[in-house]
Amino acid sequence: MKIAANKAESFLRNPDPSARAILVYGPDTGLVRERIDQMAKSVCPDLSDPFRVADLTPAILRDDPARLADEAAALALTGGRRVVRVREAADSLTALFKGFLADPAGDALILVEAGELGPRSTLRKLFEEAANAAALPSYADEGSSLDGVIRETLKRHGLTIDPDAQSFLADHLGGDRRLTRAELEKLALYMGGPGTVTLADAAACIGDTAAFGMEDVAMAAAEGDQKTLQRLLDRLALEGTSPIAILRTVTRHFLRLHLAAGHMAKGKTSDQALASLKPPPIFKVAPRMKGQLQRWPAERLSTALGLLLNAEMECKTTGLPAEALCGRVLMQIARVAAAAGQRR
Repeated sequence: MKIAANKAESFLRNPDPSARAILVYGPDTGLVRERIDQMAKSVCPDLSDPFRVADLTPAILRDDPARLADEAAALALTGGRRVVRVREAADSLTALFKGFLADPAGDALILVEAGELGPRSTLRKLFEEAANAAALPSYADEGSSLDGVIRETLKRHGLTIDPDAQSFLADHLGGDRRLTRAELEKLALYMGGPGTVTLADAAACIGDTAAFGMEDVAMAAAEGDQKTLQRLLDRLALEGTSPIAILRTVTRHFLRLHLAAGHMAKGKTSDQALASLKPPPIFKVAPRMKGQLQRWPAERLSTALGLLLNAEMECKTTGLPAEALCGRVLMQIARVAAAAGQRR
């Protein structure tokens, strides 16, 4: 069965009991793992229990295809239903799962973790079309979804948040659910107890974290710093950061530049234009964005935004390596910025 993205949370709260195997996929690896853990704990609260939880990989299943059915049919020595987790799944496992779903053994819950799977993915199609399976998409938090994660996480610590701080966090979090949760937990620890998170609190705590890694990519691209850009992209790739999350962070930055350029077209100075943004850039970033506005007039920003949106679409639909597509467009943008800097 196919689960729409906007129905994912309700499915997680009340999974269809007919789904013997559930595929959770998407570019947000943190959200994928969080959802896998949530469903696994609903069956076995202790995920470290070796008698009730089995972890499989494509390599294990390639060497021993019968292992999936064996683990699904196995009985836990300590009693209780078992969970079988299959990590890093891809289309190479489609045939194996097709055979399993045709005649599933045992009663274990099979949870399958995968990255981004396009509409043409045979594994995704199999889980979407099977009556005894489900495919659950997991996309990076943004908009109201991200706002909800921020408020819900802070509320657990007795914290509320003012609008500017909320906007700041929404701009600097969201590429990976686990990273977002970790940064918010760090912010709660920084606050030290119940209260209201202000923009100053959010900037002081989040401003020097790994969450800024993707924002640094946006700054390097906008400034034409190709050497720094490549170094940052290499680091994020090693950390397993989703290329789509990187593209969305850069897109948000260029949208803010475009909005500021629009204010300047109406007669505001660059300082006034940046101060009009919600939230305004923090003091460390504002001078750099002011310099970027000199390289990026509104028309050029529109072109860059078109390139970024097209690159995200290609990452989702073409089947080409997403890291290569992401790096290519960001380097293209950085070269434009560098050339504009030389003409100044």
